[in-house]
Amino acid sequence: MPEAQQDRSLDARARANLGLLATCQALGQACNTMMLAATALSVVTFYANRDLATLPVTMQHLGVMLWVFPAAMLMQRMGRRFGFRVGSIFGMAGAATIGTGLYNGSFVTMCAGGFLLGYAVACLHQYRFAAVELVPMSHRAKAISWVTAGGIVAAFVGPSLVRWTHDQWMPFYIGTYAAIFLIHAVVFTIMSFIRFPEMAATVPGVRDPAAMAPRPLAEIARQPRFIAAVVSAMVGYGVMVFLMGASPLAIVGCGMPHSEAHMVILMHVLGMFVPALFTGNLITRFGTTRVMTVGVVLLFAGVAAGLAGLSEWHFRAAMTLNGVGWNFLFVGATTLVTTCYRPNERGKVQALNDFLIFGTTAMMSFTAGFLQERLGWFALNWFSLVLLCVAALAVVWLRLREGRPVPAAA
Repeated sequence: MPEAQQDRSLDARARANLGLLATCQALGQACNTMMLAATALSVVTFYANRDLATLPVTMQHLGVMLWVFPAAMLMQRMGRRFGFRVGSIFGMAGAATIGTGLYNGSFVTMCAGGFLLGYAVACLHQYRFAAVELVPMSHRAKAISWVTAGGIVAAFVGPSLVRWTHDQWMPFYIGTYAAIFLIHAVVFTIMSFIRFPEMAATVPGVRDPAAMAPRPLAEIARQPRFIAAVVSAMVGYGVMVFLMGASPLAIVGCGMPHSEAHMVILMHVLGMFVPALFTGNLITRFGTTRVMTVGVVLLFAGVAAGLAGLSEWHFRAAMTLNGVGWNFLFVGATTLVTTCYRPNERGKVQALNDFLIFGTTAMMSFTAGFLQERLGWFALNWFSLVLLCVAALAVVWLRLREGRPVPAAA
């Protein structure tokens, strides 16, 4: 179908739904960016053990890993809108808890707040799958990319709010967590205006979806496409979190001001989400695995820049390339996963996908602060090179097995 005809096939309601979902993505990702930019620096204002400065963020990733199955299955049963609004409630509770922990100087309470925020982030990562359900199949990759592009706003809103709020109230960064609370309240409200389809959707080409019984999860997970998608997403997301989580500590440790750490995070988040304006088109034109391959190459380039030096521009280049590489690899992997399941299987498959990805990010986030303090920035980058080789092998293996680039709507 010609490009122009495909674009016209999206009616006004679908475009409005995607726009509102992208807005929620922007706001939710802004909260996530604020959490990543502020937490380690806020912990070290009162907690002496700098090795554990990233633990509240690690608890958030652990929360994502543990909450993805309950969140996805709740949406499968009660619908997307209900599930997403529950996520916003957890976001408000988590922000209030972590802010209370900072105010009282309680590291344990901050970790508990991070764990609660994990549910909100688990729901945030369901937005990309919900986007697919709002559009025709031919727009699958584009819908994922367009909603992910909401993070462009987050790239400005998140770091800007951290810069503006971090010293408004005492202790430092307490205002940041108050802002996170308010943003989740706004997302809760916006969800009332999005019309999600019923979860019992039809299977293309099959009149009665009930005639096709759901397959066992193990059978679905054995598909080469699912294996390659999950492995590459685990590595790509893990390396991104590993280096982004440690970068503020590394930057400040090199004698640069906190504002430089905020700038690097801004450039990194721009790298993550600006390409989403065209990633879907690239996948549609060149195929999923080719775009994923470019993503791996860009992640390698980011690590090379990180190993080249410790100036502000080395950090900026490294984390910007890291963000762009993550976008290509993650959007491609997500598109690939959506070709592996039927509508009545999506809840458990999406949950397994995110469980494996965020189990990896939880581990990487925890080790980031420890290794940064013990071994330094260069050691983190060398370790990332080894992990990226695994992602490269997964993508190459799938391309060789398929015999051709995997199309976007296979």
